[in-house]
Amino acid sequence: MSANLIFWLICAVAVIVMIFYYMNRERRLLSLLFGAFTGFTALILLNKYGTAIGAEIPLNIFNISGSAVLGVPFVAGLVILKYL
Repeated sequence: MSANLIFWLICAVAVIVMIFYYMNRERRLLSLLFGAFTGFTALILLNKYGTAIGAEIPLNIFNISGSAVLGVPFVAGLVILKYL
């Protein structure tokens, strides 16, 4: 298996898990919107003020999509990966 295939499989599994998570919530749409909003806001703040802590994360389609689907834990994971 190539690294590219493994990467896309992990992304697909994460999206499927989040779909099941949001479908089992009582307020599905509100939960989805709140998770996407907080993830996107964390990404924007980290992009703007991340230089102060040495973790500036670029805004690209992968980071925006990941923060919209997975929320703040995705952004926290990006910061951890930046320091490794």
